[in-house]
Amino acid sequence: MKKFLKRVLACSFILCMTGSAGVSAQIPAEVQNNAQHVQFVQQHNGLKIAGNLYLPSNYKPGKKYPAIITVHPGGGVKEQTSGLYAMLLAKKGFVTLAFDASHQGESEGQPRYIEIPTERVEDIRSAVDYLTTLPQVDANKIGVLGICAGGGYSISAAQTEHRIKALATVSAVDVGNIARQGWDGKSGSVEAQIKALEVIAAQRTAEANGAPVRYDHIVPTKDEITAYTPRDIVEASEYYTEARGQHPNARNMSMFSAADAVYTFHAFSDMETLLTQPALFIAGTEAGSLWQSEIAYNKATAAASREFYKIDGATHMDLYDVTKFVNQVVDKLEKFFHTNLGK
Repeated sequence: MKKFLKRVLACSFILCMTGSAGVSAQIPAEVQNNAQHVQFVQQHNGLKIAGNLYLPSNYKPGKKYPAIITVHPGGGVKEQTSGLYAMLLAKKGFVTLAFDASHQGESEGQPRYIEIPTERVEDIRSAVDYLTTLPQVDANKIGVLGICAGGGYSISAAQTEHRIKALATVSAVDVGNIARQGWDGKSGSVEAQIKALEVIAAQRTAEANGAPVRYDHIVPTKDEITAYTPRDIVEASEYYTEARGQHPNARNMSMFSAADAVYTFHAFSDMETLLTQPALFIAGTEAGSLWQSEIAYNKATAAASREFYKIDGATHMDLYDVTKFVNQVVDKLEKFFHTNLGK
């Protein structure tokens, strides 16, 4: 059971960040250096959210620009892949905002290192609030780019947050789908879910009665990887626990007793009726998560336009920092957002 729960947590929360083995592609220092550090308030819980704001390379004071929010994967931080995309899209003429989810990174929130889907969605809505207050942003031209779990949260947010005028995802996953069905969409069962929830409940009882809070690794460390560890998990471990994508604010930790929140989350639930904005779904053809983008695309029948763009030969994590793949993604995103948000 412990192995099952660790697999669920790993797949649900973070499988989103790395490229192929043997590719050296550390997150550029300019992701941090080019950012303006900002804060905004999450409206549900009142927490201060830490963000990095990027201005277009050709920025002119007094002009209003279309803006894009980039939403990081579960357990990630704004200095990693969401910051990389924010920086690259700013160079294409957008104001962009990457931020740390509440309870994570530099954002406020106790307890630390929890992944509550409804809070992640509200973080996005509050990021929209913040952008509407900026004089350099056209409040009628705000888009969202969500990566991995951030893609699922972005889809969920866009269904009811229609200030979001265009939605794009990269290697999107619904963390609820992973918890219920497994990373491959085939390995879950109701019985396993119930057993997992019973273990989580027992841990909550123990902690309520004085036991120390349990934190688990989100992705396995190198010595925890076995021959049965899925390729995506191995690559995520390489990214998060090695120099390539490691960041001190991404601790590879998750509060175990908070994991129950993902089981009843359905990011794609009302796409057929409420997701009316233009939508672009991007995934690698070799990604273990490809089935999730397929589901999202097929459900997005109410979208003003929709497109499923596949990156040939790319894995789930290749789209996070491998230059030849990231460049393809950014080119596609630039066209999509300029078409649907303007310039």
